[in-house]
Amino acid sequence: MALLNFRKKTAGFVPARADIEAFLKGYSIEVMPRTAEKVEDFRAILPEGTRVYIAHIDGTPIEDMVATAKRLNDAGMNVMPHFPSRIIKDAAMLGDWIARYQGEADVRQGLILAGNPAQQLGEFNSSMQLLETGLFDKAGFERLHVAGHPEGNRDIDPDGSDRAVMEALRWKQAFNERSDAKMAIATQFAFEAKPIIKWVDRLQAEGIALPVHIGIAGPAKLQTLIKFAIACGVGPSLKVLQKRAMDVTKLLLPYEPTDVIAELAAHKTANPGFGIEQVHFFPLGGIKTNATWAIDHGGESARPANAA
Repeated sequence: MALLNFRKKTAGFVPARADIEAFLKGYSIEVMPRTAEKVEDFRAILPEGTRVYIAHIDGTPIEDMVATAKRLNDAGMNVMPHFPSRIIKDAAMLGDWIARYQGEADVRQGLILAGNPAQQLGEFNSSMQLLETGLFDKAGFERLHVAGHPEGNRDIDPDGSDRAVMEALRWKQAFNERSDAKMAIATQFAFEAKPIIKWVDRLQAEGIALPVHIGIAGPAKLQTLIKFAIACGVGPSLKVLQKRAMDVTKLLLPYEPTDVIAELAAHKTANPGFGIEQVHFFPLGGIKTNATWAIDHGGESARPANAA
């Protein structure tokens, strides 16, 4: 396939296709048990070994989470379930979850986060408290990812600053230095590259060297994205969607993350030490739709359906 050359554009540069391919290499994607049920065969849409996060929403039975993890593991995916501290009652429950995931789905990695409920349901209120139990290290988890918020998080910093968020990330950086597990920051999605670049650069300036797996919203209807963005507290870059919604010629067209991916890929090429390691997709318009978009834009193809 012929590669595109850099060409000037008012917003910057369109990167060579090779740059986008490199940026999308090893991307991960997020599912929930109810969305995973709609996928007949993950091997037909995702490359083997894709890291698939399983979001654990309050009220989802652990049995459904483990069954989804087993199905994904059987399909050759690297499974990373969420461990939301605020819905975990105590260390005994955490240990039980870990044992179930490992025993039934060979899970060796997890995203450790506070979770959605505003009020904790048990003794834990933060990802740091879960990490401090030592249960993930004891179980031999190979990867422990933590959450990041390029546009801040008012649940953590009600005053609109990022003081508490940055303090927590410094703690996690220190934890990384005493843990055998590989760690990374998996972020909330955003729609604009420049705030992401500024945030990642600031992490490095603050001495936070954890690699960033940047959250990107996959293709979806504009109305769907605006709904999720408001619900998830996405801030400044929401104006990108609002501006698009005011253009009647684009209102009915699906949103695609082409521009933000292109700008981030170009920046990564120009700055090889830039802290983004991988892309993490939130498939808000559907898992298959997102996977197809990734393949069409340089991501690795899934295994052919008739392959052995």
